[in-house]
Amino acid sequence: MAHWNMAARAAQMNPSVIREILKVTERPGVISLAGGLPSPETFPIAEFAQACQRVLGDDGKAALQYASSEGHAPLREAVAAMLPWDVDPAHVLITTGSQQGLDLVAKILIDAGSKVLVETPTYLGALQAFTPMQPTIVGVRCDAGGVMVDDLVAQAPGARFAYLLPNFQNPTGRTMDETRRVAVSEAAARIGLPIVEDNPYGDLWFDEPPPLPLTARNPEGCIYLGSFSKVLAPGLRLGFLVAPKAIYPKLLQAKQAADLHTPGFNQRLVAEVLKDGFLARHVPTIRALYKRRRDVMLAALDREMSGLDVEINRPAGGMFLWLRLPAGIDAGRLLPMAVARGVAFVPGAPFYAGQGDPRTLRLSFVTASEDEIRQAIGALAVAIRLMAAESGGQARHA
Repeated sequence: MAHWNMAARAAQMNPSVIREILKVTERPGVISLAGGLPSPETFPIAEFAQACQRVLGDDGKAALQYASSEGHAPLREAVAAMLPWDVDPAHVLITTGSQQGLDLVAKILIDAGSKVLVETPTYLGALQAFTPMQPTIVGVRCDAGGVMVDDLVAQAPGARFAYLLPNFQNPTGRTMDETRRVAVSEAAARIGLPIVEDNPYGDLWFDEPPPLPLTARNPEGCIYLGSFSKVLAPGLRLGFLVAPKAIYPKLLQAKQAADLHTPGFNQRLVAEVLKDGFLARHVPTIRALYKRRRDVMLAALDREMSGLDVEINRPAGGMFLWLRLPAGIDAGRLLPMAVARGVAFVPGAPFYAGQGDPRTLRLSFVTASEDEIRQAIGALAVAIRLMAAESGGQARHA
């Protein structure tokens, strides 16, 4: 029998906590507020059906053939045109989801033992992408406005890059304001700290668009990651990155080694859908739906959590709410109690680079219906009250 000797990096690979929880949500009667899944109600199925016919009819042979690693030229041009700063399409690389962008960044920038800075907490998928490269991942202190500049500067010596999500951050939903962005950009430029800016949610603003990206302020010092998953459909697995000329060739070589190219047919589909300004008409419908569901969830939380010491963020866009539970209640221990009552969420501790806060959890407000949201928050409140009562009883008998 063969004996498989695993690479050291394989030991660093762990299953996604969110994917494991999603398996639980497949049980009948469980309402999932766990996964960061866009609402399928927003998928433009009719537009893609028409685009399929046009792409196959006009140039089906090329659409089904191998393609360039950089990406379909009209799509790269469309990406450059839709970004809010002057972008050369030659600096755009089409990726198989923005998750691949994180993987490529990890491969070309991280050695074993390299220091990487992340927000506290940060996107779990980024931790998964970075960890196999065996870095030292350091969490930078954050407040409601995002990463704190003084701690970013203090932690920066020796860091390969700082990974930041300024817009409607996953998992907390917070947004970095203009003043903080100016300070972060100026500090990073001054000390020579590269920034990897991840922006999958920036188009999902509810009342006003977020400030200019960090990359727009210092394009030569940043890699910018974007995605079509949240504004079109995640099943296409289409994302992109924008990188400076100095680093683009190595990202391209890593892309070639990974998968040769992102599916050309999918790229042509999206380029076709984008041709007539479709996103400008489509994305506002997503924003309206998500804003309505955010408001329903906030109202349900305000009502159901009354009397409980639960801290709730109020995001201005995106897909997530972040909660901090009363003292003594561990979200990981709460989860099975909540699932038993018909609701699932994601415990917050895995989103931290170091010791996680066991009292935190993430809720997604976009996939469940409004009635399901109300029902789920009611069930979550029941579970919290039961655990609080149990914790109180244990304390009295200690």
